[in-house]
Amino acid sequence: MSSFSPLSFELRAQLYQHLAAMEKAGLPTDKAFALLKLAAPAKQRVDQARKLLARGKDIASAGQQSGLFGELDAQLLRAATSAGSPAKSYQRLAEMYAQKASMRKTILARMRLPIAIFILALLIQPLPALVSGSLSAKAYLWGCLRPPLILAALYYLGRAILDRRSNSRFSLGLDRLLLRLPIFGVMHVRHNVRDFFESLGLMLEAGLPMLEALPKASQTMGNQLLRAEFEQLLSRVQRGATLAEASAHLKHLPEPYLISLIQSGEASGTLPDTLLRYASGETEILMRFQQQLADWLPRLVYAAVMLSMAYSLLTSNAFMPQLPDELK
Repeated sequence: MSSFSPLSFELRAQLYQHLAAMEKAGLPTDKAFALLKLAAPAKQRVDQARKLLARGKDIASAGQQSGLFGELDAQLLRAATSAGSPAKSYQRLAEMYAQKASMRKTILARMRLPIAIFILALLIQPLPALVSGSLSAKAYLWGCLRPPLILAALYYLGRAILDRRSNSRFSLGLDRLLLRLPIFGVMHVRHNVRDFFESLGLMLEAGLPMLEALPKASQTMGNQLLRAEFEQLLSRVQRGATLAEASAHLKHLPEPYLISLIQSGEASGTLPDTLLRYASGETEILMRFQQQLADWLPRLVYAAVMLSMAYSLLTSNAFMPQLPDELK
């Protein structure tokens, strides 16, 4: 198990794109890694992977132990290497992580201006009180820093909760709540189901047997309730059911036609391609949703800033008639 934190989506896309190009060019693995140039956060990992390769480690083990590959990626590449060339798996992973990096960049780019306006509002709003002397410099500084600190604390708390994999009541309750949220709950289900079938398709395409791929694919699902539901597929397939027959018992399937799609893929012998096409379509749906989210989040921030400024003005007595001091 690697002690490294996961690489960013962008770095992983660059990594797999390079390895795919080198594999197609026919370069040996050690040469491919020697020519690999990644940003500073990943350079140490590349050097470690080269040392492991020199000691005779296979590409999947070297990449996983050095922190370049995640567990699922390593399993996928191990199966692909055993079946022949991993070039196709490299390319699939590069495309997958490039899409994820693009989705994240879109939201971050749209949020830069609203965040800047929010910060300016925090700095400008209490300035009149500071200038007039009714607000001390210490209170002004604390008033400016408090909202960002609270938001940052809430963000990291939320990340910590969402990243948890325990079966505590709180964690299960949060996963249950996520499934019941309007609009976001539906997209949360689609995201988890997409991750499952995308991972399953990649592993089957690489040559991993169905009975080995199913439990590994279910581990990619972040929601514990959905993960437990999809883990039941393995026992049904072990009893002789096809994937389509086993999936018919699932309660959380975003599209009713998915069963027929899986059945068609199994009948034609193209199940991996069928699952990956479905995952690609779901990725486009999720990207459109995140695009809409990126369009609306700035507006919500603008509205919050305007409401905050309006509230501050209305409660500051700036528009109330003031008696001269000699008449008070």
